[in-house]
Amino acid sequence: MLYPVMTWFMLSHRIARRASREYLARLHTVSGGSTPAPTLLNTLRHFAAFGETVLDKLLVWRGDLDDTPIERDGGDVMQRLIDAGHGGVIMTAHIGNFEMLRKLGENRRGIRLNILVHTKHAERFNRLLRETNPDAQIRLIQVTEISAATAVMLAERVAAGEFVVIAGDRVPVSNTPDTVGAPFLGTPALFPTGPYVLASVFKCPLVALVASRRGASFHITVRVLAERVVLPRADRRSEIARLAASYAALLEAECLAAPLQWFNFYPFWSEQ
Repeated sequence: MLYPVMTWFMLSHRIARRASREYLARLHTVSGGSTPAPTLLNTLRHFAAFGETVLDKLLVWRGDLDDTPIERDGGDVMQRLIDAGHGGVIMTAHIGNFEMLRKLGENRRGIRLNILVHTKHAERFNRLLRETNPDAQIRLIQVTEISAATAVMLAERVAAGEFVVIAGDRVPVSNTPDTVGAPFLGTPALFPTGPYVLASVFKCPLVALVASRRGASFHITVRVLAERVVLPRADRRSEIARLAASYAALLEAECLAAPLQWFNFYPFWSEQ
């Protein structure tokens, strides 16, 4: 049933289809031909992987994947920060299954997550989450732009040892989005500056976290990009660019390891 649905989706969404083939082509070149070629069949496989991930998200929240094996690379980093009472900013990506953060939240002692989302249904989702799992340590916060009041609230939560979760690979919808270029799959791409600015304002660690499906198991990669983000006034852009390059390198490594798990179906490099 999945393939007919995703075939229709692929054929009826030209921009997403072209974005998939561009991504596959760039990855195929960078990998030296070891990843799927940018053929129509592999584009369909890419869309099917996205469909499977959507189903996985639902299964994660129902608890049906609780017995699925999880491989962790750097997971002790989070526990070290938690044990030290440090909060921080976690940068995620549109790779694999973001909902695996729930498992991280459940399996790590004392972790509290504040996830920034661009949806108006955040409060409804929070109510549903409280009903299904009263002990959940996850809170969704709807934002379009981070206001001063929101920044103060998030700063207080980070100071209390909580984590703010924000996607680092999606430029915000704005007339004047603040972005920085970083090399990604052979060509500079634009990344939002927001996560780096937030971490500098909060004077906290900046952590990158990506969760993807690898066959029958999930793989969670955690990296500390900075123990504390400091943006010098005279060299602010350069430091943001350096951090963004480290983040982009992590994404590239993840794409090479799980080629069909990249789900940014829009012209990612078109603004360069």
